[in-house]
Amino acid sequence: MAARIAADLGFEVGILGGSVASLQVLAAPDFALITLSEFVEQATRIGRVSRLPVIADADHGYGNALNVMRTVIELERAGIAALTIEDTLLPAQFGRKSTDLISVAEGVGKIRAALEARVDPDLAIIARTHAGVLQLDEVILRTQAYQAAGADAICIVGVEDFDHLEQIAAALSVPLMLVTYGNPKLRDNERLAKLGVRIVVNGHAAYFAAIKATYDCLREQRGAQSSDLSATELTHTYTQPEDYIVWAEEFMNVHE
Repeated sequence: MAARIAADLGFEVGILGGSVASLQVLAAPDFALITLSEFVEQATRIGRVSRLPVIADADHGYGNALNVMRTVIELERAGIAALTIEDTLLPAQFGRKSTDLISVAEGVGKIRAALEARVDPDLAIIARTHAGVLQLDEVILRTQAYQAAGADAICIVGVEDFDHLEQIAAALSVPLMLVTYGNPKLRDNERLAKLGVRIVVNGHAAYFAAIKATYDCLREQRGAQSSDLSATELTHTYTQPEDYIVWAEEFMNVHE
C-alpha cells in the first residue's frame, strides 16, 4: 500500500529499510535478526504491486562476501532496482558499538562479490558507509575505494553539514545517496544535487506514523483517549529491546 501511495504522490523511488522489515516481519528492534529469505519475501511482495523502482537496504549482505553474492541473486530475482551493501560489522559483537565497521579490504571484497553476482547491469550496487563514526580522511579513503571497486553509487550516513559533504564528494564521480534522518543542515536540494546527491533518505516517518495511528485507534476502540506517547516510545515499548539486551548479556558475554 505504501508503495502505491508513494507512486501516486509523485515520489521517484522507494526504499525497503532493514529496520522497517524487522519491525514488519518480527516486531523486533533493528539488531540484524531478520533473515535473507524473510527480507526477500517482503521485497517480492512490494515489487508485485509497486510502480516505483525500489532500493533494498541489504544491510551487510547477510554475512561475508559469499553471502553477499546470494543476497544479490535473490534480491535481483525479486525485482529490486538497487541495493545497498554496508561495511558495518553485523551482527554487532557483544560489548561493541553497533557502528563498528569492517576493514576497507573486506568492504571492497563485498562490493566486488556483489558485482560478480548480478546478472542485470541495470541493478545498481550501492556501497554504504557511516561518515559519522570515522575521521574525514578515513571516510574519503573508504568511499574512494568502493568507487574504484566498481560501486554504481555511494550511500553515506552521518554527514554533518555541507562542508563535510563537500570534502567527501570532492574526489567522487559516482552518484551519492544520503541518509540524513532529516538533518536540517542538509535541507537544500539544489545544493545537494550540485554535489552529486541523487537520493536522500530522511528516515521512515510514514511507517512510524502508522504505528502511532494503530495504537491510538485501538485505544479509542477500547474507550480510552488518544495517547501522547510518541511513535518512537511506542516502537521501543513493543519491540522489547531490553529483552534482547538481557539475552545478549546471558548468551553472548562468554569468557574463555
